[in-house]
Parts: sequence; C-alpha cells; structure tokens
Amino acid sequence: MHLSELIRNHDFLMSIEVFPPKTEAGDQALFDTLDCLMKYRPAFVSCTYGAGGSTRDRTMGLCKQITSKYSVPTTSHLTCVGSTRDELRHTLNLAKESGVTNIMALRGDPPQGSSSFVAVAGGLSYAIDLVKMITEEFPELGVGVAAYPEAHPEAVSSELDLKYFIEKMQAGADAAFTQLFFENDYYFNFVKKCQVAGVTQPIVPGIMPITEYARIKRIAGLCKSYIPVELCSKLESAKDDLTAQFEIGVDFAIQQCRELIDKGVPGIHFYALNKSQACERILDELELSSVHST
Repeated sequence: MHLSELIRNHDFLMSIEVFPPKTEAGDQALFDTLDCLMKYRPAFVSCTYGAGGSTRDRTMGLCKQITSKYSVPTTSHLTCVGSTRDELRHTLNLAKESGVTNIMALRGDPPQGSSSFVAVAGGLSYAIDLVKMITEEFPELGVGVAAYPEAHPEAVSSELDLKYFIEKMQAGADAAFTQLFFENDYYFNFVKKCQVAGVTQPIVPGIMPITEYARIKRIAGLCKSYIPVELCSKLESAKDDLTAQFEIGVDFAIQQCRELIDKGVPGIHFYALNKSQACERILDELELSSVHST
C-alpha cells in the first residue's frame, strides 16, 4: 500500500524498522521478533539498506518475505551511495517486483574510509534528487524521507539543514521519519518550524529504546543526538548491569512516547534493532498499535 494511502487510512501510524541480518541465526531472530510485533498491527515494516548498497538483494528479499508472511506493507531504504542513476532505476524496479510499495529515500553515509560524500559518475548527490526520481518515474511507490530534529550531523547550520529538509518535502515526499532523539522539545520545535514554512506532510518521530548504554552512546555520538543528563546519570550508575540498563531505557521510552502521543504526533516509528522485548513492553504499556481511520 502506497505511503500516502497508509497515511489517509490511519489516524495513528505505528511502524517498525529492522535491518538485514548477516547469518541464518540472525534471520531466525528477525522473524521471531516480527512474529511478536505483528500483534500490534504496524502500518508497515521498513528494512534498512547496507552501507554502499551492500545489502540491496538481502533488503529486497526480506521485504518480499515480510510482505508474504505477514500481509503487511514494506518500505525499503534506498541510498544514493555507489549507484548510478541507471542502477538506482534497476533497484527501484527490483523493489516493485519484490512487492515493496514504499521507499525511504536517503542520500546515505559516505563510504567507509571517506570523510565526505561524493557521488559516483552518473549518480545522485542528494536525497532530494532521489525523491524527484521516484516521484517522477515511479509514482506507484510511496516516498519517505529522513528528518533531523537536532540537524544532520554534517549540517553547516540548523537553518540550512531545515531549508534542505523543506525542499525534500516540496519535491514530493509523502512523509518524514525522524532520526532518534531523547529530548522531545527538539522534535516539537522542529515540527513547528516546518509547519510555519508550509510543510503539511506528517513528520513521524523515530524512537530507539535504550537497551544497552554503551551501544546507545555510540549511536547517539554518530548521530549527534543529545542524551539528557539525568538519563545519562541513571544509565552510568547501571553500567555494569545490563538488566538495569534495559529497565531504565524502556521506562524512559514509555514516558517519552506518552508525551509525544498526548501532544498529538501522527505516529511513532520504532527502531527495533531486530529485537522485540523493548518494543513489546512499550507497546503494551501504551496500548499502542496503528489506528485505522473510521
């Protein structure tokens, strides 16, 4: 189902993001996770795309399996990294053949060992170029894009980053899904600025439940996402106790999601990291699922 149709059909859009495992055991763990999370009726499942397009076939294969097994729409990530325009067109055709109905259009990170992004000859330089390609040449595919409430890590300024984001939305994106964040004010302030600038499409908050302090510190450092001092202090005090870290992180995510929902967000996009326990706890506590419009 096209992303625009999903938006029309749901008052609240809850979605789950997973990544392509590298082993058969990982595949089994992923589907065990999805078995647990399907009871919450996600509007769609998205699957990430490896660095430099390294998991293209795996991503498409997983999307096809997920759609077939669970009868749920899938969204494949697609980046500009390492691909010419013709190669991107080939991938988009492969997505359609695999039953993928939506694309998360991303520029992608620079290849390993590179300090900056450089498009290949005949390739695309920015996410907006990919958005335009999809909307013009593959209108049957819905388009999601990334949003950065705390600005993109490479941004020269938050003002310029906001300008580029607005241009992506104007280019035809159906919705945006944010990078992880732990301070809701960043999200609400960002959304307000976008609305003032005329953005009407949903901007869905992305939530990554903290289950391991060392891991989230590393991820937040890469994304330049602020972790509140009080939360850091609690996690630091439990640095030798993974169970306590999990409890602290999940309790925080529940409160964070509750505030977001109370203030009327259009949905929540959960970065599940191929594990179900944290998301299950949050979804149970909030009695949360995708809500169909009446």
